[in-house]
Amino acid sequence: MTHAAASLPGANVFFLLMGAILVLAMHAGFAFLELGTVRRRSQVNALVKILSDFGISTIVYFFIGFHIAYGISFFGNVASLTDHGHGFEMVRFFFLLTFAAAVPAIISGGIAERARFVPQLLATAFLVGLVYPLYEGIVWNGNFGIQAWFSQVFGAPFHDFAGSVVVHAMGGWMALVAVWLLGPRRGRYGKDGSIHPMPPSNIPFLALGSWILIIGWFGFNVMSAQRLEAVQGLVALNSLMALVGGMLTALALGRGDPGFAHNGALAGLVAICAGSDVVQPIGALVIGGIAGAIFVYLFTLVQHRLRLDDVLGVWPLHGVCGVWGGIAVGIFGLRVLGGAGGVSFGAQCAGTLLGVLIALLGSAIVYGAIRRFIGIRLDPEAEFMGPDLAIHHVGAYPEADIERA
Repeated sequence: MTHAAASLPGANVFFLLMGAILVLAMHAGFAFLELGTVRRRSQVNALVKILSDFGISTIVYFFIGFHIAYGISFFGNVASLTDHGHGFEMVRFFFLLTFAAAVPAIISGGIAERARFVPQLLATAFLVGLVYPLYEGIVWNGNFGIQAWFSQVFGAPFHDFAGSVVVHAMGGWMALVAVWLLGPRRGRYGKDGSIHPMPPSNIPFLALGSWILIIGWFGFNVMSAQRLEAVQGLVALNSLMALVGGMLTALALGRGDPGFAHNGALAGLVAICAGSDVVQPIGALVIGGIAGAIFVYLFTLVQHRLRLDDVLGVWPLHGVCGVWGGIAVGIFGLRVLGGAGGVSFGAQCAGTLLGVLIALLGSAIVYGAIRRFIGIRLDPEAEFMGPDLAIHHVGAYPEADIERA
């Protein structure tokens, strides 16, 4: 991901602004995907969480995170802020903020229906303000000389064009820690080993969320070039091929299950982010297809064998498919497989592993401290009532609640 302003600064500002708006729209996709997957008594909470997390992310990324990642702050007067490039860095902040805010949106789906509201916002502040930008700066700004070291040791730096690891794997592995510390929803698993189904409340909303994410993803990937002259049609085609590969594979392996089909498309898109600018379109189709299979297999494994109540399957979808996307660059990006070259399998493995370790350690510290000193789970009565009424004092269908009362 490049950040140098081009010779046509006004055009680049407008271009990147359109990308920021597309990725901002993806947060509506996160909201409706969660809304459609959780039970009816948690739908309002899903909507409010995503919006509130975005607000907190904006504040901490503006004052802390963007400076940690790129060494840039916005404390000067207006003349100094707009002196060069029509305020390119300001719109670049907006664009990269939408990436950063995707991390708590991902986590939200894993911990749905039983997390306390304010402690989760506090976790968002620390993760987006401190943990995420630490790794973001390493990968996309060359901080601490780690990318230079990768180049020296492996012959190429770690390549993550649009965030398979920087955004998605980070969010997914952070969510894994939070899900484990929270424990399952009440009644999800019986003491006798039984598993009690908690089916999605609204498949149309789930599908709507997936479609909004799919559309916004082309801004996420294509506009990660950040300059008009750097845009590649290859990125758009690879994104398309990967989403279709993920969707068709998940559709087949999931035997027509709509949840697998719609999330399979997202799995393919997660996996192609890192290498969308260097892999051949057939390679993108394979990457997406493998990601779809990963999601179907691991979602079932996590829910039924590991008994981790990851409500939306965000660890398989974002965490593991993001890891696969990072590693896949070192395979399908090679010239021998039709890729653009300039990548290294060793660097891709090392860079991906570093991201996973930072995500796990950072999430363990943040959520571990919050659980110990504040508490992160709703009390049994509030959880039984549902977070909509317990936290927000209104349900998604208030007329029906009144009639039942």
